[in-house]
Amino acid sequence: MSTALVTGPTAGIGRSFAHQLAGRGHDLVLVARDAERLEAEAANLRRRHGVEVEVLVADLADRAQLATVESRLADPDRPVDLLVNNAGFGLKGRFLDNDVEDEQAMLDVLVVAVMRLSHAALSAMSQRGRGGVINVSSVAAFLPRGTYSAAKSWVNSFGEWAAQEYRADGITVTTLCPGFTRTEFHERMEVGRDSAPAFLWLDADELVRQALKDHDAGKVLSVPGAQYKVVAGVTRVVPTRLLQKFQSLGRR
Repeated sequence: MSTALVTGPTAGIGRSFAHQLAGRGHDLVLVARDAERLEAEAANLRRRHGVEVEVLVADLADRAQLATVESRLADPDRPVDLLVNNAGFGLKGRFLDNDVEDEQAMLDVLVVAVMRLSHAALSAMSQRGRGGVINVSSVAAFLPRGTYSAAKSWVNSFGEWAAQEYRADGITVTTLCPGFTRTEFHERMEVGRDSAPAFLWLDADELVRQALKDHDAGKVLSVPGAQYKVVAGVTRVVPTRLLQKFQSLGRR
């Protein structure tokens, strides 16, 4: 029986990962801040899928709490076969309108946690000669949209490098770049669904099915949705000054 560790599993993309992995027979380690929601989701997964579910209550922006998750990933007696770095959040305001501590917390979750958890997981997986990592990034990584995009650009760059670096060690690293998705993510930012055209919104379950299919196939980059494959391609040739005209999309 293999084990997957998923961060941010109580809603949206993370929850879909948890359920689809459980449906495949994976035991789970779930990591989130909200103990009540975490326990409720764990009970739901055990009941629906009959798998073992371990919970770790941790705020990934807190270095001490993050360390407990790193230790779990590094534990040689309880190997984690797949790490899904999904936890994250965004800030609605422009850079100078946001409190710098909020910006720091976002950077800690989107970049520092991904780096440290990946380091722990890849170290253990390299010793075993097998494993996988899925880092949830964003199509925003291809666009100039402030510090969120900058953080996701780091995730893309890191993931593409790690995929090549550790492939020979039997490890598959896939970077998932979803676009606008119908989850709590934008609601928590107080951003409405009318902030972007309807055709841009993706379904979380279908998105995760595609991501897992791409990971199974050993793909380095997974960009679900034909519309976002076009976006990712266009950003490689369109000047930055023109792309900046779309900064307000998804922020109203």
